[in-house]
Amino acid sequence: MDIEYLPSFEMAWGTLGTIRPFLNFHAKRDALNIQAALEQKDVLTLINILTNRSNAQRQIIAQTFKTITEKELSSGLKKALSGELENLLLALLMTPLQFEAYRLRQSMEGIGTDEEGLLEILCTRSPKVLANITATYKEQYNKDLETDLKGETSGDFAKLVLALLKKKKVVGLVQRDTEALSEAINQAKADPGPWITILTTRDSEHLNKVFVNLESEKQETVDEAIEKAFSGDVRLGLKTLVRCVQSPNLYLAQRLETMKAAIVQGVMVSHSEKDLLCVRVAYLRQTGTSLYTALQSLQWTMCCSPG
Repeated sequence: MDIEYLPSFEMAWGTLGTIRPFLNFHAKRDALNIQAALEQKDVLTLINILTNRSNAQRQIIAQTFKTITEKELSSGLKKALSGELENLLLALLMTPLQFEAYRLRQSMEGIGTDEEGLLEILCTRSPKVLANITATYKEQYNKDLETDLKGETSGDFAKLVLALLKKKKVVGLVQRDTEALSEAINQAKADPGPWITILTTRDSEHLNKVFVNLESEKQETVDEAIEKAFSGDVRLGLKTLVRCVQSPNLYLAQRLETMKAAIVQGVMVSHSEKDLLCVRVAYLRQTGTSLYTALQSLQWTMCCSPG
């Protein structure tokens, strides 16, 4: 059976995710229990099964459900549920790449573009994962992700977004990069070009050294320097990228602080098998409240284990 991300079934116990493979997994039993729960609109059973199985296991359940019922599990969920709970459980049925492609699509649909939604994915994913997301986006929507991004963005922000989509690692010299960034913002009109190039082609360890040098020279944080030098969406993009370089877990924790359903669902589903434990620690340090406690104030359920 060719199931995307199937290696996570074997490797998740070594991750910092909150969802791991269910040890006593039986796909047919789960599919039959879900079938009964859909007929009875037993929400708790649906939640208990789907939030306690790994993504690879959920893909097997969905295929088994289709074999037994000759119906798509997603269609059954749409009939039985509504609102944010429906959105959450449908998100859990997607493969990781399908979900990321879906989130990017959602950020570009409707009136206006969700720049922060685009940036979250583009700034926190590796070049390899972004390439896979691009391919999945094409398969899922029969559209080219780069072309769609060009159509939804403009100017320097468009240059940043496209550079993030195709980011690659290039070796640089710390002092030379520090000087280039400094010179770019010392001009009468700041030039985002060097910032875009350097921030999308260097690894985090290198960039953090550059940031330390730049802050020592400017006697202000990199965030403050960007705030003064740039404006509009490119300023938002550069500040977001810097935050992701300095501490991706803190950045994601701050995203969760909004407690907006789409943002919380996006972050938690995307990172539930990867590094959500790290994000939870960052959230606790940032707010003084556990993420689990914060989520209890919401009227819908999230896949977060207590703690």
